[in-house]
Amino acid sequence: MKEDVANVRTFAIISHGGAGKTSLAEAMLLDAGATTRLGKVDENSSILDFEPEEVKRKTTISSSIYSFTWKKQPFTLIDTPGDFNFIADTKTSMQGGDSVVVLADAVDGVRVQTEKVWEFAGEFGRPRMIFISKMDRERADFAKTVQDIQNNFGKACVPLQIPIGAAESFKGVVDILSGKAYVYGHGDSGKFDTKEMPAELAELADQYREAIVEHVAESSDELLEKYLDTGELSSEEIKGALRASVIGGNLIPITCGSGTANIGVQPLLELIAECLPSPLDSGPIKGRSVKGDAELTRDPDTGAPFSSLVIKTVSDPYAGRLSILRIFSGTLSPDSTVLNANKGVKERFGQLLRLKGKNQEPIQTAGPGDIVAVAKLKETVTQDTLCSERDPIVFPSVELPPAIYSLAVEPKSKGDEEKIFSSLSRLMEEDLTLKLDRNDETREMILSGMGEIHIEAVVDKLRRKFGVEVNLKLPKVAYKETIKNKVRVQHRYKKQSGGRGQYGDCTIEMEPLPKGEGFQFFDKIVGGVIPRQYIPAVEKGIAEALHEGTLAGYPVVDFKVDLVDGSYHTVDSSEMAFKIAGSMAFKKAMADAKPTLLEPIMELEITVPDDAMGDIIGDLNSRRGRVLGMASKGNKQSVKAHTPLAEVLKYAPDLRSMTAGRGMFTMRFSHYEEVPGPLQEKIIELAKKGKKEKEEK
Repeated sequence: MKEDVANVRTFAIISHGGAGKTSLAEAMLLDAGATTRLGKVDENSSILDFEPEEVKRKTTISSSIYSFTWKKQPFTLIDTPGDFNFIADTKTSMQGGDSVVVLADAVDGVRVQTEKVWEFAGEFGRPRMIFISKMDRERADFAKTVQDIQNNFGKACVPLQIPIGAAESFKGVVDILSGKAYVYGHGDSGKFDTKEMPAELAELADQYREAIVEHVAESSDELLEKYLDTGELSSEEIKGALRASVIGGNLIPITCGSGTANIGVQPLLELIAECLPSPLDSGPIKGRSVKGDAELTRDPDTGAPFSSLVIKTVSDPYAGRLSILRIFSGTLSPDSTVLNANKGVKERFGQLLRLKGKNQEPIQTAGPGDIVAVAKLKETVTQDTLCSERDPIVFPSVELPPAIYSLAVEPKSKGDEEKIFSSLSRLMEEDLTLKLDRNDETREMILSGMGEIHIEAVVDKLRRKFGVEVNLKLPKVAYKETIKNKVRVQHRYKKQSGGRGQYGDCTIEMEPLPKGEGFQFFDKIVGGVIPRQYIPAVEKGIAEALHEGTLAGYPVVDFKVDLVDGSYHTVDSSEMAFKIAGSMAFKKAMADAKPTLLEPIMELEITVPDDAMGDIIGDLNSRRGRVLGMASKGNKQSVKAHTPLAEVLKYAPDLRSMTAGRGMFTMRFSHYEEVPGPLQEKIIELAKKGKKEKEEK
């Protein structure tokens, strides 16, 4: 029924790490009567941060979902990670909400990660509400934080509440539109008394009320005309237009409080009920036909064809795979068969589960706005669309940030390589930013993710869930070798040891090619000095030899070989002899052609606060970086640079240390460049030392 769907509120709580998202969510659950005590992250009593890895680090690593009731209205909150290491989980989970509550720390203000998740909300077109958290902390500054919010997110962000006191004296909030003050007692019960607004806050409340009226007036032509004529709107008109203003994005309400002290949380829940959208307000969701040739829509109606998106996957070695889906249209019941529209396969499941943090409860039906879980789907992964077989639709998947931190992973016990691959593959089902590759050049298994903490958490899960122990180390850099001069060499391979001998003789010209051209071979033999059947053997000998250059044993690239002359023996010549002659000629040519080392160059895009820019540029210079350009983003700066991979293997933790966690970056491979001379000598020396140690083992 439409009336039921109109009451549903499904929202994500987003911000940077440490802003107090989980503490706020725990207070919401207590105030709604969903729990009987206030879960606290610092005391390891949180119901939402329940994974051992989260308890250990006292931070949210994986989005947690809890469905509850606030004054007879069905609410579902999504508590998301704020640390950049786990930002992909935040982005995919946010697709499950119709709106977002953004936290801004009253001490630290808006951080880079806050901006990033704010952008995600804009990308999804989600209405926003802001909660200034930690008002009870030392150095909490409401006015400064509001200014920071407006500088970063615009003047549409306007306070609907102002705090009563700050830090130790923080004791409540004032509702600007009603003029009521909610004054809290000691403890964290959330109980408060309703009083008149303190006189000293009246002037500030009037200023903010005027700003609210200005933005609310823009929600309709009628209100705007009245406001322009009279300069005022009645309380009833403001309240009536407030919801439309928030849903339309004309107004982004700022509220305040403290999750750990449970102050200002019930007024926030009231505003969520009054101002944030239901699935009906969000309207039809767009998708495409299975073939991708037509746009389709689904109305948030219980009677519409069923459609949903898998926003999260939890992999368990015993319980199997748990798929968490947001329903956009239609109705779902237990023991159903649905279509995975992305893969074109039918999936059947038994129980339908409602999520309450780490617990689940079986339910008999679910509809638009609900987030539910089903177990043991065989083919389905995160970002897949599950829908009606008769009316298929495919919802768009989100673009996720690329992995930026890699470590080589090796088993602690010999023979565990396959177990590592299979276990990590299971974890990759629930974590789309996790990548596992085998580097053929360095012969290492490379585990890549969003940062040091991300990889560490994965290794902890690997041990806990699958009993696999691994060692981590910085990966080897995949250097390459090339040549700078053109040379002509001849090599004759001749072996006589009784009976039939071996004879192969070839002359090659070798010269450098432009970057990225690889290896090219040309047959320029005339007059049959080398028979046709032996020429491919010369090329094969060179092709095999180029995998180990003469400088430091790295692959050789970007060169051309012309086979120009040679000789043969009618009895002793063979393909093997010419293959050996080709490889030996190549090695001789390498030594004469001024060989040099090439190193991979990465393109970094780094975003940091203004005050950290000088340190970042200085640090890039020390890493042999080359700045490509800079741009301003509010009170943040973005810099693009080319930097050798060898210098940024640990850039993720280094940047966090340099900026106190306020910086973020992306990194991708760009090209290869020649290594400076003095560094070449060190790399060659280390490579020879490593080879010698390997031979001695």
